[in-house]
Amino acid sequence: MNIYINLQLFAGDEKTEKPTPKKKQEARKKGQVLQSKEITSSVTLIFSLLILKYFGKHIVNNLYESILFFKDNFFDAEFENTLVGYRVFIYIFYFAIKGASIVVLINAIIAILSSRIQVGQLFTTETLKFKFERLNPIEGFKKLISLRAFFEFSKSSFKLLILTIISYSYVKKNISYLLKPMYLGKVQFSYALFDLSINLGIRLSVVLFILSIFDYLYQWHEHEKNLKMSKQEIKEEFKQSEGDPQIKSKIKEKQRQSAMKRMMQDIPKADVVITNPTHFAIAIRYDEMEYDAPYVIAKGKNLVALKIKEKAKENNIPIVENKPLARELYALVNIGDLIPPQLYEAIAEILAYVYSLKNGSK
Repeated sequence: MNIYINLQLFAGDEKTEKPTPKKKQEARKKGQVLQSKEITSSVTLIFSLLILKYFGKHIVNNLYESILFFKDNFFDAEFENTLVGYRVFIYIFYFAIKGASIVVLINAIIAILSSRIQVGQLFTTETLKFKFERLNPIEGFKKLISLRAFFEFSKSSFKLLILTIISYSYVKKNISYLLKPMYLGKVQFSYALFDLSINLGIRLSVVLFILSIFDYLYQWHEHEKNLKMSKQEIKEEFKQSEGDPQIKSKIKEKQRQSAMKRMMQDIPKADVVITNPTHFAIAIRYDEMEYDAPYVIAKGKNLVALKIKEKAKENNIPIVENKPLARELYALVNIGDLIPPQLYEAIAEILAYVYSLKNGSK
C-alpha cells in the first residue's frame, strides 16, 4: 500500500519569510530589539580609560594630598577636636567623590548614548514582567547545552586568548620602561605603572570594541532569524490588517493621492477646462483617433478645482466659464468617461470656440 503525504501541509510552518513592519513593531513593544551590550561596555571602557589617562593623575594627586593632610594631623592635638576631625573627613570624602563622579557621570552618558544609537527611543515594561518559565529547571538546562551557549563559551574563550596575547606582548615590550633606574623611586614607579596599565587597557578596550562589532553582526543575524515568519503567519496578519480601519484609511489615502497625481499630469493634454467658475472645474479632451466622443481627463471641486485651473493656465489650456454645464458634467461624468449624448451639443459649441481661438492665434 502506497501512502502519499502532502508536504504542502507542513510548508506553512517553516519560518522563511522576512518579518513584516507590524511584526517588528510588536517585537519592539515587547523589548525584543537589536542591541549589543558588548558595544556599550567596550565604548564605555574606552572613554573611562581615556579620562583616567588625561585626568587620572590630577584626581590621584588631589586625593593623595588629602590623605597626607589626614596623616600629618592624625595625632595633632587640634585634630582630637571632633569638629576638626569631621571637617577633615568631609574634605577627603569630597575629593574622592569628586574624582569618581566625573568618571561615573561620563560613563553613564556614554552608555545612554550608545544604547540610544542602537535601539532608539524605547520604554517598555515587558522585559520586567515575571515569567514562570524562567524558573523552569529543564528550560534552564536546555539553555546551558544549547548551540547559543556553546557559541558564547567559544566567543569568550577566543576573546580571552586574544587579550592574553596582546597583554603579554605589550608588557614584554615595555617592561624595560619600569625597570629603568630613574623610575626606582616609589612615586615615579607608581606613575610609570599607572601609564603602562592605562595604555594597555586602552589597547585592550579598542580590541574589545572591534570584536563587539562582529558580535553586533551576529546579534543582527539572530534577531532577524527569530523574527522570521511563516507564510501562514503572513496570511493571517494580512487578514487581520484588512479589517483595521486605520490601515484601510491609509490605503485609501495613498490611492487618492496617486489618482490625484495622475490626474494633474494629464491636464496638459486637455483641450479645454470648463468651470463654475469657483466651485467646479472639468478638463475635457477630444481626439477622434482615440474615441468617438470627448471625454473627461480631470475634474474637481473647490481646492482641487483651483489646482486644475492653475495647471491649465501653466500649460495655456483655455478656461471657459459655463456654470450649468460644469455642474452637470461634475455630477454625471467620472474621470475617463465619455461625454453623455445629451451634452454633445454644448461641448461641441465650446470645442468649436476653443479651436477657433487656436486657429485665430496662428
